Amino acid sequence: MAKYTFNLPDIGEGIAEAEIVAWHVKVGDRVEEDDKLADVMTDKATVEMESPVAGTVVSVAGAEGDMLAIGAPLVVIETDGEGEVEEAAAPAPAPAPTPAPAPQPQTQPPFVSSEVETPQAAPAPAKAEPAPEPRVSTKLDTNGEAKGHAAKVLASPAVRARAAELGIDLGEVKPAEDGRVRHADLDAFLAYNAGGGFRAAGTRRADQEVRVIGLRRRIAENMAASKRHIPHFSYVEECDATALEAMRAQLNAARGSRPKLTMLPLLITAMCKALADFPMLNARYDDEAGVVHRSGAVHLGMATQTPGGLMVPVIRNAQDRNLWQLAAEIVRLAEAARTGTAKSEELSGSTITLTSLGALGGVAHTPVINRPEVAILGPNRIVERPMFVPDGMGGERIEKRKLMNLSISCDHRVVDGHDAASFVQAVKRLIETPVLLLAD
Repeated sequence: MAKYTFNLPDIGEGIAEAEIVAWHVKVGDRVEEDDKLADVMTDKATVEMESPVAGTVVSVAGAEGDMLAIGAPLVVIETDGEGEVEEAAAPAPAPAPTPAPAPQPQTQPPFVSSEVETPQAAPAPAKAEPAPEPRVSTKLDTNGEAKGHAAKVLASPAVRARAAELGIDLGEVKPAEDGRVRHADLDAFLAYNAGGGFRAAGTRRADQEVRVIGLRRRIAENMAASKRHIPHFSYVEECDATALEAMRAQLNAARGSRPKLTMLPLLITAMCKALADFPMLNARYDDEAGVVHRSGAVHLGMATQTPGGLMVPVIRNAQDRNLWQLAAEIVRLAEAARTGTAKSEELSGSTITLTSLGALGGVAHTPVINRPEVAILGPNRIVERPMFVPDGMGGERIEKRKLMNLSISCDHRVVDGHDAASFVQAVKRLIETPVLLLAD
């Protein structure tokens, strides 16, 4: 029989290895030409590997989460040929070690016997019920009643014995499934009564071991490297977003067929305008070479939550786009990130990052810098609070205002605290005087 070795192909320039993130086949499986074999990932891009031949899988390279060098064998397939049907059938014994049905007959008899014994055991207490009539003690009477009720309930002898020992009337225990009272039902009954009629806060679940692979591992490695190499510092400032929200509502009311404006395009515009005076924040730091590259263009990373984990698609030349163009680009990139269709160049090369949790934004947070950038800015949730505002007559009045905190984290090797605070103050002025966002 002929064997075909499918080597991991070169799936990108400069890629030396890839991570196996999912297997679609296992040893012994039959595959046809173009069937999916596995998913491999490099630089946050997942590629499907397809079989070039038809046959039977005889070996696979490693488990999910393993790294595989480019050109290394991924799958070995035993190809079909004339006269090979009988030999190909030989692998069938592989499932043979799994005759799970064999052990089952051993476990089934005790279970069946228990089922059979239960109805027989039930009448016994029922017949013995008159015995306690003399009422030697109150306890005997109680046990007698419990047994009388329990005789009508489906339960194993062991459960009946435990219920009698605990003084539990099985007739009061609600079975969880198939009408049979089990030990777990007794435990639940005891817990409920011990709580004075209130159930416990939750239920215990089985412990799990979850291997960190794929995008989740890349995120973990990047975050660990960022915290390990970068001395972070954070700064938080409160902004009055009342006027900005009013302007946003007015722009959306007249948007026509254009995409709806969220806060993000407005914040990105404010950042681009402020960064012109603070180029040290729009930069990338090569700490190995000891060089800070201050970018003339704002390539803004936009932290986006996806089903697979956090990704950061990049809005190229954000400073050249207006509010509506930014809104459209945000929607496009977020959708590409969530569906896994984002290109490699759309997920790299950012010079500063904006991260937002939307309605879950909290009142403040300390974002982790997207290395090798030197700064990351995060807006927080807008809350309404009373504030003192000028009344126009030289005095003050109390008014409900929409307030929002801005949180920034910076690389202290490159950015001083004064520069970070000054940048946030510049962004704050633009937020609180939003007409300046539309002015040249």
